[in-house]
Amino acid sequence: MGTTNFSELLSRLTSGFTRVLDVNLKEEDYIVIDLSEDNVELGKVDVSSSRAFSNYIAEYLNAFGKKVAFGGYSEVRKLYKRSELFTASEDEDSNRNIHLGLDFWADAYTDVLAVLDGRIHSFNDNTNFGDYGPTIILEHKFEEMQFYSLYGHLSRASLENLTPGTPVKKGEKIGQLGTAEENGDYAPHLHFQIIEELDEKIGDFPGVTSRRDLDFYLQNCPDPNYLLKLRNS
Repeated sequence: MGTTNFSELLSRLTSGFTRVLDVNLKEEDYIVIDLSEDNVELGKVDVSSSRAFSNYIAEYLNAFGKKVAFGGYSEVRKLYKRSELFTASEDEDSNRNIHLGLDFWADAYTDVLAVLDGRIHSFNDNTNFGDYGPTIILEHKFEEMQFYSLYGHLSRASLENLTPGTPVKKGEKIGQLGTAEENGDYAPHLHFQIIEELDEKIGDFPGVTSRRDLDFYLQNCPDPNYLLKLRNS
């Protein structure tokens, strides 16, 4: 399916603000955050430290009286320079620093909800430094279209007693946000990503890409906000 058609399908599947976190959170509890390489204030933070980064997020939320900071689709970030998982190449165009999902920064153990009806496709604890940590992938089928949603940086308890193929309903709790000790060493957050072609991967899929591969991944992983419909202002 072409990029435009896939995006249009996603847009039709929800009619307004759609929750991916705790059912008690309202749209007005969310605020956009800029974590790009252009954020001068972020440049003053030791982003290699999950504690320092958590403090930065907490101060940002407190300043605006909000509960969830979100954003990051196609955002170019310096954050990934701390991990060899993203910077193994000497070729700058091959190093991965462009984010492919939406991040939702909130308190650890915040509930994570299925955004659409579907079934559990797979799950895994991706334990590399800077990786997703516990991750769940759901499979969805609408109008003869099959695609996937990925939920990363969960708690380890989120993976207990899961069985591939188990149906899930839109709005159903599927896990909780993990702590830095279990989520790949990040401030607590959800990485939420839409994927058209999963390429036979199990419980994992690239959430950050390089400039070299950007066009392919932006087509395969459209903006999740087509579904969530959060205001960007």
